[in-house]
Amino acid sequence: MKNLIEILENNHITYKTDEPMKAHTTFKIGGAADIFITVNDIDELRLTIKACRDNAVPVMILGKGSNLLISDDGIEGAVILLDGCFKELTVDGDTITCGAGVALSKLCTTALDNGLAGLEFAYGIPGSVGGAVYMNAGAYGGETKDVCIEATYLSPDGEIGTYTADELDFSYRHSIFKENDNIILYSKYKLTPDDPEAIKARMDDFLNRRRTKQPLDYPSAGSVFKRPEGAYAGTLIEQCGLKGKTVGGAQVSEKHAGFIINIGGATCDDVMDLVKLVQDTVKSETGYYLEREIIRTGR
Repeated sequence: MKNLIEILENNHITYKTDEPMKAHTTFKIGGAADIFITVNDIDELRLTIKACRDNAVPVMILGKGSNLLISDDGIEGAVILLDGCFKELTVDGDTITCGAGVALSKLCTTALDNGLAGLEFAYGIPGSVGGAVYMNAGAYGGETKDVCIEATYLSPDGEIGTYTADELDFSYRHSIFKENDNIILYSKYKLTPDDPEAIKARMDDFLNRRRTKQPLDYPSAGSVFKRPEGAYAGTLIEQCGLKGKTVGGAQVSEKHAGFIINIGGATCDDVMDLVKLVQDTVKSETGYYLEREIIRTGR
């Protein structure tokens, strides 16, 4: 770690040691990362990745932390946040090119400002564009795969490449990036010209649905479980009488059973114990196994 820090300092790359990760996740849960590094361009990212590899320091790329459950014992190695040029967007006709660090909500409002439709479903999802591509984020019948036409990445060896839409291997909550260690840099979206008022009406409708049905006033990581074939996770959980079920500071939301919320002081273990209780109960009572959607990481 000492050698890595020396390289970062010599190249004026911003870092912090023992950074609490609960400050960087929507769940507000997580211990400290050994080192938290902020990079502003591809050169800084490439140098940082190489320095980590040369010094056997594990790497995790962080977006908005909206689908993460991080161990209370923290994260071994480096967490890298994409800033600077990774938060830039450019619009060219009906196409938007977007850095991986951009907030998904900003991509949606940029599309609206330019009279471009297709991203309304994503408005209100509290993640980054890179995270949306990684997970093929979706809601209300729309998915990232419907509009993303390519993604540019940095390989672990420092090479830059681009996946086309077909090569991205999008499926439900999946992309090619789940199968390799390539880092998403930018992605491109092909949209459809439309009346801005009509676009805004759809965005407002989806946002109002979220506010009405989801427990947005508590920290969470969004939907905890993937949708099982032929059913809905939240409905199954509610049918099993688990709404309001609590383990420590973690609770199955009384507003939407598909969410586990942090009602105060929840630990990673609290959430994982509650996840297992829900999985076991739903499996026993309905026959459905609920696969976890949120990513648990750390020590």
